[in-house]
Amino acid sequence: METGSNSESFEKAENMKGGKKLGAVLSNVVPFVPSTDHNPKDLRSWARRTGSVSDYSGETGASVSEKNESTGFDLERGIEIEPVSGSTLGARRYENYGVLGFRNETVRSENQRKRIEDESALGAKDDERKGGLNAIDNGTGNADGSENRNGDGQGVVVVAPVAEHEKKDGLAERNVTIYLYPDGEEPADRGWHRSSILKCGLRENPGFVPLIFYGLEHYLSLAGSLIFIPLITVPAMGGTDKDTATVINTMLFLSGITTILHSYFGTQLPLVQGSSFVYLAPALVIMNAQEYRNLTEHKFRHIMRELQGAIIVGSIFQSILGFSGLMSFFLRLNNPIVVAPTIVAVGLAFFSYGFPQTGSCVEISLPQIVLLLIFTLYLRGISIFGRHLFQIYAVPLSVMIIWTYAFFLTAGGAYDYKGCSPNVPSSNILTDACRKHAYTMKHCRTDVSYAWRTSPWVRVPYPLQWGIPLFHLRTSIIMITVMLIASVDSVATYHSSSQLVNLKPPTPGVVSRGIALEGFCSMLAGLWGSGTGSTTLTENVHTIDITKVASRRAIVLGAAFLILFSFVGKVGAILASIPLALAASVLCFMWALMVALGLSNLQYSQSVSLRNITIVGISLFLGLSIPAYFQQYQSETSLILPSNFVPYGAASNGPVQTGSKHLDFAINALLSLNMVVTLLLAFILDNTVPGSQQERGVYKWSSSEEIAADPSLLADYSPPRKVAWCFSWAKCLGV
Repeated sequence: METGSNSESFEKAENMKGGKKLGAVLSNVVPFVPSTDHNPKDLRSWARRTGSVSDYSGETGASVSEKNESTGFDLERGIEIEPVSGSTLGARRYENYGVLGFRNETVRSENQRKRIEDESALGAKDDERKGGLNAIDNGTGNADGSENRNGDGQGVVVVAPVAEHEKKDGLAERNVTIYLYPDGEEPADRGWHRSSILKCGLRENPGFVPLIFYGLEHYLSLAGSLIFIPLITVPAMGGTDKDTATVINTMLFLSGITTILHSYFGTQLPLVQGSSFVYLAPALVIMNAQEYRNLTEHKFRHIMRELQGAIIVGSIFQSILGFSGLMSFFLRLNNPIVVAPTIVAVGLAFFSYGFPQTGSCVEISLPQIVLLLIFTLYLRGISIFGRHLFQIYAVPLSVMIIWTYAFFLTAGGAYDYKGCSPNVPSSNILTDACRKHAYTMKHCRTDVSYAWRTSPWVRVPYPLQWGIPLFHLRTSIIMITVMLIASVDSVATYHSSSQLVNLKPPTPGVVSRGIALEGFCSMLAGLWGSGTGSTTLTENVHTIDITKVASRRAIVLGAAFLILFSFVGKVGAILASIPLALAASVLCFMWALMVALGLSNLQYSQSVSLRNITIVGISLFLGLSIPAYFQQYQSETSLILPSNFVPYGAASNGPVQTGSKHLDFAINALLSLNMVVTLLLAFILDNTVPGSQQERGVYKWSSSEEIAADPSLLADYSPPRKVAWCFSWAKCLGV
């Protein structure tokens, strides 16, 4: 009997006179006898081997041993079940539909879906008459009204009682619920099957006013990622307060433009584009190069032009990676075991900058960190006007409160020192007493910024505002590698966000299109001169999960307001006046959140696997230890650079000496970056150490066969028809 011949077996069972059971006809089938030393975990092991997930409600009196893995019959229904063959977990595919919901992965047409529903309904009627199965549900809920865990409408739930002869042995009747996945195996990305209740879906339009509220809410929750990077980079490059305000306005402008482009031409997911922390460490390495340390005249503009040229070259490489289709090949090698430690290393790379800079003014920074923790952890369940304000607006609310507190400290004279003026640059201070307090005044006072007095009310950011970009081989090599890490980060964000908005995972073509567009957006960032590239913000996933708002229109409308605010020069001036200690304390929280988001990617793999534990542990430890080795070759650097920038000066004084200054600088710089070393180790180990797909947690992307059978799967990822023609020349982009 073939596995797919379910309907025939049902007809035979219905046509049997006198309601005789099939077990009575097949006399050669030995009745199932439960083992006395059963282990309830045996059924779960069987479920993993056959592609189902079991759930126990109490103990059962039966177990499924390995002896029953061979081809056999369902004694109650007379349905033959095909055995599992092959040793590799997740490689098994069922060629035909069975009563339990096994089906071919490549067949997803509506007729076959209807067929399995009809067969399930027929089986339910047959079992109600014979006292067999209690309920068969198609994924929306059980017959008794209980909630189905699968929840995605893709699986079949079978609730079967214990056999009658088990009752005779005095065992209480228990139900065993088996959740069967339609593909015949448990997906590697189990999290996709978790449904998410959204207040505003991807295509929903709740109205213009709610869209404005949702859009502004989304960007306010990402304020730390959008505006705090220039507060670090611009002063390190020797820029003035006016330069800081200009760069902040430029970043707001670019974030709005690139988000709109991504919403119409990219993956169509509700993702915000902006300046990522991935680019911060390499930017610090470049700006602390030896030839820039003693540069005084136009230092800021010279370093910014150097960063612009490197970003443009790196963005061209990223665009080629997406438009050429090479991203589809790269996706096969990019798994959670590679992504998780890489993102973690990005956050951990700034541990030497975070609290050392925060400690410069502990009376401001420590209350800021404590307030952030209280809002996000202890007050997260408090709802005001139906909104969890403390959890959504944790960063802007805490910054406003502590900023006001710092203003009163400044106005009350807490940082007034006799004969010392906070408006005198540190280089012009002559007295030793004032020089001693200059550091405190700079980091704690709220009135030391000249940005408000020097910034215009209206200023439109324009390309090449800092001059013609400079192109050098050494910085280009660094930024190309960083663009690859940014692509790894974005791939994980695409996968996680598709789960939150209840979509099938994007196809490799959709991912390639998104990466290609990110490269184009980074090119715009290089031309406008923001100092960093543009990529998908990882924190965006956390924001969608909190606000439950995934409307594409809301993201686009919020981006339009972001562009409007970027034209107001005073907006950047206000943000530029945030005390540096306050900004560092917020960044400590943001970097810690990035570490947590990176570790969350391990949920898609078997995190208890010794293989995975070893790879992640080795990658993270050596990813921190190897750069520390390169950073120790800088004895004279520690006398010139501030202590918080010493780890980023290893590129000029590293141990690698090949004879080429550009190559030496690039190699020493890359090996002194935590995220580069971590990515390299995790990538090599995960793709060379043997492991099953389920163990590795291979990201599941929608296949071309699924799209061919059901083109509606691509509807939410397809750009509008008016812009789709832009990608018609490249079939690899999934349009």
